[in-house]
Amino acid sequence: MTAPAVEKQTYKFSDIIADPVIRERWEKVRKYFFLRESTYDMSNRCNIRCEGCYYFTGEKQFAHENNNPLAWKQLLEAEKKRGITFVVLAGAEPSLVPEICEVCYQVIPLGAIASNGLKPIQREIDYRIHISVWGNDQTSRAIRKADDMLVRQMANYKDDPRAVFVYTFTPVNIDQAREVTELLAKNGQQITFNMFSAPVGYTGPLRHNTETLAETGRVMGELLTEYPDTVLFSPYNIVAHTHDLGLHELFSCSYPRMNPSTDIGLGRSFRQYRTNLQWDRDAACCVPDTDCDDCRHYAAGSAVVTARMYRHATDPVTFSAWLDYVDTYLAVWVRGYEKGPNLCNTLVSPPPK
Repeated sequence: MTAPAVEKQTYKFSDIIADPVIRERWEKVRKYFFLRESTYDMSNRCNIRCEGCYYFTGEKQFAHENNNPLAWKQLLEAEKKRGITFVVLAGAEPSLVPEICEVCYQVIPLGAIASNGLKPIQREIDYRIHISVWGNDQTSRAIRKADDMLVRQMANYKDDPRAVFVYTFTPVNIDQAREVTELLAKNGQQITFNMFSAPVGYTGPLRHNTETLAETGRVMGELLTEYPDTVLFSPYNIVAHTHDLGLHELFSCSYPRMNPSTDIGLGRSFRQYRTNLQWDRDAACCVPDTDCDDCRHYAAGSAVVTARMYRHATDPVTFSAWLDYVDTYLAVWVRGYEKGPNLCNTLVSPPPK
């Protein structure tokens, strides 16, 4: 005899946030819904050259490098008038043009800089600084062609509250994440996790498969449990970024490159400027020239997943998982924002489209 079907409870949004713990977290994160980002390639030069580098793929690497501080000031002032409130300074290596970074900070004081961490950025530029880590020093020597990389990065940003280390998981460094996390924990520094997402046309050894995605998720979960004060992450981050399906397939990417709409959200506001201060809507995303089908990048998720609030507002558990993701994203990207304890410690499946 077949058991009768159990009707799933339907929640109104007001029912979900009636829980005082959920409401408190909701009120905390929604204060930052004013953030509107664009990204800027600061330099077409780099002091290292990494396997599978995003920047040195495609046409953007050949753009002329504009080093005129006045031109950058005028661009950022125009961006501010356009409604941009948060900047991400990236490219090949922003630390090579500190005076341009300073100009950007003076105009729009909320932002983040993606750096390899080998050249310290002056403290006056009070952006969040993301320091890329691709394994231990042996792996960095093989993949990034740099000696003692983690040692130098840690020394350059010792006792610097701007810094968060971004560990990019590849199939060849999963077993090194614990070593790196332990070192950072002992040094009082924080880490978050990223997934290598293949550039267009990349056929090298760093592209993930089903087995390495599962193993990465397992290791992320262990480190999150064992180092809660060091690791800025949540169980839902693990689900979203180690799923067999990429972010676009799971959540529908909001960036212009994959989103034809110019009516609302990132489709209307986001631009990705090259070093010549020009941008191309058809190529505009947070990590240009990534293979969109393989994209699990932490920077992409910070916008793509958070933009799907209503899809997650189905029940208290799913919405709590989404709040944890947003809380993590803000702690990683916004200077001075403090992450709270994760509300949902189970692995919640992404809601269907």
